[in-house]
Amino acid sequence: MQTAAGVRAVVAHGRGDLRVDLLEEPALAQDESLVAIELGGICGSDLHYWLHGAAGESILRDPLVLGHEVIGRVVRPAADGSGPGEGVRVAVHPATPGPAGAGRFPSDRPHLSPGGTYLGSAATHPHRDGAFADLVGLPARMLRPIPDELDPRAAALIEPLSVAWHAVRRAGDVAGKRVLVVGAGPIGALVVATLRHHGAGEVIATDLFEEPLQRAAGLGADRTVFASERDVVEGLDADVVVESSGSVPGLRTAIRAATRGGRVVMLGLLPPGDQPVLIALAIARELELVGSFRFNDEIDEVIAALSAGEIDPSAVVTHVFDVDRALEAFHVASDASTSGKVLLSFSGAEVEADSED
Repeated sequence: MQTAAGVRAVVAHGRGDLRVDLLEEPALAQDESLVAIELGGICGSDLHYWLHGAAGESILRDPLVLGHEVIGRVVRPAADGSGPGEGVRVAVHPATPGPAGAGRFPSDRPHLSPGGTYLGSAATHPHRDGAFADLVGLPARMLRPIPDELDPRAAALIEPLSVAWHAVRRAGDVAGKRVLVVGAGPIGALVVATLRHHGAGEVIATDLFEEPLQRAAGLGADRTVFASERDVVEGLDADVVVESSGSVPGLRTAIRAATRGGRVVMLGLLPPGDQPVLIALAIARELELVGSFRFNDEIDEVIAALSAGEIDPSAVVTHVFDVDRALEAFHVASDASTSGKVLLSFSGAEVEADSED
């Protein structure tokens, strides 16, 4: 919670330099609400800013408040009357579409608009600070009301679950189909849960480690296979493959495991620059290689499904740390063999979860 000395915020100052700084309470624009953050999930991009000083081609040039997977409660509504009222519990859609005229994009996919920003991103300069702080000023249009009774673990997953939901949408109609998920980290596990919700006929997950595969099984995977069993994985003949590892070997596996005429959804973000890809095989099999980037309006469907009890992804959460232990939390989150989604607790939010020493 906010201290007398200021607002606690998790700030990346450069490569290997993560701090919990004390900031002033944010000044609000007319269309911004003051939100007390309750919980925030550590994303892969947050880890990259801490570990490498960059996330892909987004390079830190100034200190950056991290975080975009957050829930909270409105403590001061926007002065212009827009958005939820005081006391309303909210999830956050972290995107701001780019300005008109910046470049062409499909009108129904504003998340692809050039020049857009995302909370906790160094893609633009000045950077767009994120929401890992006790109090955050956010545009009211970003806020989505959520039920008070919604389990906090599930609520904290709304943003990454929306990413998974979008990836499954990019896969097309998965009902009755055999789907392979390459990489069973937090996003891959959420893809498994989403596929099960959407009626996939058989869901198979592969990963390098045992614990992620156990979580995937708990979320609905019919089969799990170690990535080291390459012959087994590449012989799965899947109608759809969702590549969520963000690795060159993972993409290679995805292409080899896809059936002729199948579709590969490239969800995991590969490093910038040229990458070796089995294009000749993809051509010969007439595979559809489809990118999936963040999400558009799927967040509203996710909130509706969670509120109705149609999906429960909370098993993805393995650890919760108070924000004062942010550096420890980031270290835990960086070990994919033992952790799933790691949450930071703000504003006195209490969640029953493991907080390992």
